[in-house]
Amino acid sequence: MSTSDLTIGKHVIKPGETASFDLPVTTLYTHTPVAIPVHVIRGKRPGPRLFISAAIHGDEINGVEIIRRFLFHSSLKRLHGTIIAIPIVNIHGFINHSRYLPDRRDLNRSFPGSSKGSLAARLAYLFMNEIVSKCTHGIDLHTGAIHRDNLPQIRANLDDKETAWLAEAFGVPVLLNSDLRDGSLREAAAEAGIPMLLYEAGEALRFNEVSIRAGVRGIINILRALEMIPKSSKPAKKRISPIIARSSVWYRASASGIMRNPVALGTRVSKDQILGIVADPFGKTEYPVIAQHNGIVIGRTNIPLVNEGDACFHVARFGQVGLVEESLEEFQELHVPTTDTV
Repeated sequence: MSTSDLTIGKHVIKPGETASFDLPVTTLYTHTPVAIPVHVIRGKRPGPRLFISAAIHGDEINGVEIIRRFLFHSSLKRLHGTIIAIPIVNIHGFINHSRYLPDRRDLNRSFPGSSKGSLAARLAYLFMNEIVSKCTHGIDLHTGAIHRDNLPQIRANLDDKETAWLAEAFGVPVLLNSDLRDGSLREAAAEAGIPMLLYEAGEALRFNEVSIRAGVRGIINILRALEMIPKSSKPAKKRISPIIARSSVWYRASASGIMRNPVALGTRVSKDQILGIVADPFGKTEYPVIAQHNGIVIGRTNIPLVNEGDACFHVARFGQVGLVEESLEEFQELHVPTTDTV
């Protein structure tokens, strides 16, 4: 990218400058202004422009903390190119602890948006035109939905070579080749020719330290892969070898009741294995949730109260499940909280 001035809204950021500002979105019916917080870091030397966004779903807060920690990383003092960090995209949802906007629309099904559409469409349009369109690459940070926990994973279009290369560089054990969803930020970015990763880890409205540390380290890995920051002078830690899952399936409760003995995230499961048992409060009749294929549990419900049809376990298929287990063990060892910095 060139070293020309970068303009976002009314703000002009020159090479070598850092800026924090609010990007106006709308005004509430209380006459209260609503704006997206934006932090821009521009290196003096040219390089890629990377956006890092979180809380597109307002209750998914791990990414907010990931960006906060990332912005303190010492290597950013030697940045080539530009970082545009947006820790809270869906301000409305974040304030209300909600996934959605006030009109009950999902922002991540509203891209590329419209300047004359719904609130969700207008916010998506603003984000696309003021942030995404001015970048060369992107990382969007997510968690599982409320009461659902996700194993740290990257979801991306792995059929695109550059996207696949970045996904591998991020440094998580599981890469899920995920189709582009209509109206998603990933779809809009892909149509604009911008390689983008979606990092999924943890649960809505909860901080998960391993997921946060892995997210910060993953972003730093991407910056190094793109040569936006120098490689670390410290002895290299063992590199996580990610494994690609080409398909996955949610196993659902066949009856309503209380689930017990659920398998943990990251568990290796075999075909016909019982993942959990659902029974009514009296336990007279039990209904097992049974795996239909071999794989690794990459998502699960955290609430034992389930209705018939509720999604309980998300299992990804791998050609070599044993390799995924080894990679998961290395990943856990690498991200156990210590006093070391990432």
